[in-house]
Amino acid sequence: METTSHPTDDAINASANESKADKRTVPLIRLLPGLVIGPASWLGPYIASSSLFLPAMIASLDEDNKISLVALFASAAMIVAAISNMAAGALSDRTRTRWGRRTPWILLGGFGFMLTMFGAAASPSIPVLFAAWLLGQVALNFIVAPMVAWIDIAPEGGGATASSVYGGLGMALGNNGFNIIAATLLGQFRMGFAIFGTVTFVGTLIAVLIVREPSNLDEVFSSDAKVKKEKVSLRSLKTVFPAWHIGRDYYLALMGKIFQGVGNFAVMGYLLYIMTDFMGYSTEGAQSPIQLINGIMLCFSVAMGFIAGPLSDRLNLLKWPVASAALLVGVGALGMYVLGPNGGIVAFGVCAGLGMGMWNSLDNYLNLQVIPDKSRVGFFLGVYNLGNTLTQAIAPVLASVVIGLFGFSAVFILSIISSVIGFLLITMIRSVTR
Repeated sequence: METTSHPTDDAINASANESKADKRTVPLIRLLPGLVIGPASWLGPYIASSSLFLPAMIASLDEDNKISLVALFASAAMIVAAISNMAAGALSDRTRTRWGRRTPWILLGGFGFMLTMFGAAASPSIPVLFAAWLLGQVALNFIVAPMVAWIDIAPEGGGATASSVYGGLGMALGNNGFNIIAATLLGQFRMGFAIFGTVTFVGTLIAVLIVREPSNLDEVFSSDAKVKKEKVSLRSLKTVFPAWHIGRDYYLALMGKIFQGVGNFAVMGYLLYIMTDFMGYSTEGAQSPIQLINGIMLCFSVAMGFIAGPLSDRLNLLKWPVASAALLVGVGALGMYVLGPNGGIVAFGVCAGLGMGMWNSLDNYLNLQVIPDKSRVGFFLGVYNLGNTLTQAIAPVLASVVIGLFGFSAVFILSIISSVIGFLLITMIRSVTR
């Protein structure tokens, strides 16, 4: 999977079209803890597994081809994740149970992910590991798509709070917090798969028990008798995606997101190999620097989750903080390249933590300001969020190519160039001036 990472929000888009009168809600006192524990429980184990356990496992099974194999796993996972995410969102939208729409799928996904991680832990070969990893992407997205739709069951006036808690706290803990723990298991990566797979199931179980999604057995779906099927053609696509002169700023924001993501994942996706093959640490010795990077990033990301939004509103600044956030990731990569083990690790952690924290806090809000058709907000937000999945596939492939051609130092150059391009694209947005 992907997300930094993070997968699409199709389920939310569908939920937004329901009648207000039929909407089920959950009090924030129950919903908010679930929106912290839930995303942390799936994103943390996924990030730890994809950035640490999987590369270590691949290296142990096929050391000579580890770089290209990481890229292959990432690309295949992106395709599977995108398809399964849309399927999971659509199925949960149409589900009626005494436990609500989302809960059954979340639990099924959590249990399935645990089983696939057990399979990954026991894999004797690359093909078996590949199959287990792809099945894990399917299971994971049956957590992701339904769970993000929990934001839509916040009571009136609590939607923004629910969204900020999900992205600013839950996902921040998942992105970096779990890697600190996972780094201690680098020498026992098979056990790491099993432990973190179990964490996902237990965490999602706790989250659904706290949230206690209301029954929807009596719910009437507004689209039950009105489902339109339209033929896809080049002509119809022109109406779906507006011309450049209409959607210019939206397309710039989308491309900026992709390049920013490549700048980040080019380094984070190969962090273990950077520590071992570029900086000279052993696999076990890489534990401390990886923990340090993720600890620093966690602190700054969480801080930005609390600070960035209010400051943006107070100072009426949006475009420039988002653009700066993209640039900061590249600055961090430059710092790691120039300073190496002596200061480079801290420099990257600080810059990337500030950059990713600010980006995650504000980029969706910037996107809302540049959507070309306000009557299709859900559609355009969904396309925008596909950028998360896309970058997690593109970055490892590009990194694999440049590493093969120029060595590990080229990863940092790739990150810098991508981040600068992301910065420039965001600054070119006209409809948001500051």
